[in-house]
Amino acid sequence: MTSENAITMRGVTKIFGDNPQTALELLRQGRSKTEVQAETGQIVGLDEVSLDIERGQIFVVMGLSGSGKSTLIRHVNRLIEPTAGSIVVDGRDVLTMNRDELRDYRRASVAMVFQKFALLPHRSVIDNVAYGLEIRGADRRKRLAEAEKWIETVGLAGYEQARPRQLSGGQQQRVGLARALAMDTDIVLMDEAFSALDPLIRSGMQDQLIDLQKSLNKTILFITHDFDEALKIGNRIAVLKDGAVQQVGKPEDIVLRPANEHIEQFVREVNKARAIHVRSIMEVGNTEPCEQAVSMDARCEDVLPLFADHKWVGVVDETGQQIGRVTARQVITALARYTPQRESEAA
Repeated sequence: MTSENAITMRGVTKIFGDNPQTALELLRQGRSKTEVQAETGQIVGLDEVSLDIERGQIFVVMGLSGSGKSTLIRHVNRLIEPTAGSIVVDGRDVLTMNRDELRDYRRASVAMVFQKFALLPHRSVIDNVAYGLEIRGADRRKRLAEAEKWIETVGLAGYEQARPRQLSGGQQQRVGLARALAMDTDIVLMDEAFSALDPLIRSGMQDQLIDLQKSLNKTILFITHDFDEALKIGNRIAVLKDGAVQQVGKPEDIVLRPANEHIEQFVREVNKARAIHVRSIMEVGNTEPCEQAVSMDARCEDVLPLFADHKWVGVVDETGQQIGRVTARQVITALARYTPQRESEAA
């Protein structure tokens, strides 16, 4: 572990059942999840998961239903106890915390946004957002002021006194996000936070999360089954199958260099323009003055519309210094290179 890591997991294994140690031994002998379940009746939730999540990242854990991703995120705040392994958060061993330490850790170090919103129906929006601060012991005036700030930040100003039943699904999810942000923790856990939303609302929430992250610089562990969502918001992605990590990398690594057939199936129809960053295809060192510039972290899908008015677009680093440029031809060539032909087209 390095000081750059907010969360470090090593060999985390979770087995559900009344005889987990027997199942654990079979896993360590190389048996598959299916074989272990058939032989012991125990359910393998996680199988030797090791992850390094750096500070300030949006780290996405992605997988199909039953892959173990929601089980994984609940280990970080110890809502689920592992069968084996270690979990270190901000240099603290989560698994050795006693009851009081764990309570303080959940109140002060990590906040969680749930898929099902988990709002209190009898409380107003502002009281829902302030709830975590109330549990922490903040006085009423301070917690309401903080809640009001975050309600405005997520675009719900004017709804402070509304009840959850009066809000749309997207608005309710914004309340859940504001409640987590009001806790002002360095780490935010988001378990399928946008999956219950309609596509347009979901896309808007993804955009808002990306915009908020630019100023907040939180460490966000985000769970999803949607690969496009993972590519859009993730700085790094881990893909799970049967409780085991299949691949970890930057979005372009996952899409352009899939580790196995399982991941190839995910990326076959994916929008490559969403995965490829301009930093990986730009013409480095060309600093000819430009009319339009983008961040080196911009994706090809962000840049393509700009070529309607510009022959090329400058690329700048985090300080705003131009470090290169990218042309429409470079973008189109990169997309063509990593877009396999369909069998009918190849014939």
